Amino acid sequence: MNKEKIILAYSGGLDTSVILKWLANKGFDVIAYVANVGQNEDFAAIEKKALATGASKVYVEDLRKELVTDYIFPALKANTIYEGTYMLGTSLARPIIAKRQIEIARKEGTVYVAHGATGKGNDQVRFEFGYYMHMPEVKIISPWKDPEWLSQFEGRSDMIAYAQKYGIPIKASTKKPYSEDENLIHISHEAGILEDPSKRCEEDVFSLTLSPQKANDKETLLTFEFKDGIPVSVTNEEDKTVVTDPLEMILYLNKLGHDNAIGRVDMVENRYIGIKSRGVYETPGCEILWKAHHNLEGITMDKEVMHLRDGLISKYAELIYNGYWGAPEFKMLTAAFEQSQKNVSGTSKVVLYKGNVIFAGISSPVSLYNEALGSMDKAGGYQPVDCKGFININAIRLMASAKRDS
Repeated sequence: MNKEKIILAYSGGLDTSVILKWLANKGFDVIAYVANVGQNEDFAAIEKKALATGASKVYVEDLRKELVTDYIFPALKANTIYEGTYMLGTSLARPIIAKRQIEIARKEGTVYVAHGATGKGNDQVRFEFGYYMHMPEVKIISPWKDPEWLSQFEGRSDMIAYAQKYGIPIKASTKKPYSEDENLIHISHEAGILEDPSKRCEEDVFSLTLSPQKANDKETLLTFEFKDGIPVSVTNEEDKTVVTDPLEMILYLNKLGHDNAIGRVDMVENRYIGIKSRGVYETPGCEILWKAHHNLEGITMDKEVMHLRDGLISKYAELIYNGYWGAPEFKMLTAAFEQSQKNVSGTSKVVLYKGNVIFAGISSPVSLYNEALGSMDKAGGYQPVDCKGFININAIRLMASAKRDS
C-alpha cells in the first residue's frame, strides 16, 4: 500500500525534526523541503539530518534571487514599512516559501503539506494563506493547532524526550534564550528574555550589525542608480566597487550595513491575531536601499501621485504582514505602486556613518525639480500676485465655517 506523500517545510531544528518523525509515524511518506532564503545554515547537514530522521526525499531550494527581484523590489517601490518601523523581513520571505512548497507538492502529486509555525504567531497565517492561494484543494497539517499533537507535546521538554526516543540528533549547545529567524532581508529576535518591553535589548542579541560605538569613525559614500524604482547598480565611492546583480547587491549592502551599524529596530508590534509582541530586528542592507530610493522620489514623483501612494503604504504593509501577498486587493495596490514608479529613475547618493543613512545628493534626467522656480532669491517665472486669488478662493469654506462657529 502506497503511503500518502506530504511536503514538510523543514528547517532542521528541534520542532520540524520532531514533526518529521511524528508525521512518518502517523503513516505519511514525508518529503522534506528546505528553503534557502539567505539564512546562515549548513544545508548539506540539514539534508542529511532530514534523511536520517525519516524523510524519503529532500528538496533544498535556493530562492534568494527570486526573493530579491519578485518580493524585495516590489516592496521597495512602495517604501513598505509596517507600523512605521518594521521592514517586513519575515513577512516578505514567507510567501515565496509557501509558493515553492506548493510547486513541489504538485510535482510530487500530493495535496498534503505541513509546517511548524506556532499557533500564536503570524507565520501560520502567512504560510496557510499562501498554500490556499496556490492550491485551493490543499490539505494542511499544522501540528501546533492539532489536538493530537498538543496532547502529546506540551513544550520543549516533551519534544526533546521524543527526539531522544527516536534517535533524532539534538544540538549540544545551549539554545539562546530567545527565538531567531534569519533570511536575506534581516534577522529577527523574539520571545524569551526579550518579552519584557521595559528592558533594553542587550548588545549580545545583535548579530548582523555592529553597535554604533564599534563602527568605524569614517563615512562611506554610496551612489545608487535607479530605473523605474528598481536599483540597477550601487557604487562604493571609497573603493570604487560596483555591484549590479540584484542578489549580490543585497548581500553587499548587508555587509556595508553591518560595518556601519545600520538597520537596528526594537519595537512592540501588533500581530494579525491581535496579540502584541516585542520584536528586535536587524535589516542592514534594505534600510540603506529604502532610504536611497525614497530620497530619489523627492525630485521624480508628482506631488499628488506621491501623496496618494503614501496614503496606501500602511495598507500595503498590513497586507504583506498579515499574509495576503497575492490576494486580489494586494494585486490592485501593486499595480498602482508599479505605475507610481515609472519615472523614479536617476542617481541617489547616501553616506553611511555610525547607524545613520545620510542624504548626499540626488539627480535625475526626468526630474520635476526646478531650481529657479524653487529659489528664494529669484522669481524663476513665478507670479506671486497669482496667489491672492488662489488663497481667496480656497479660503471661502474656511470663512464660512468660522462664521457659523462664532
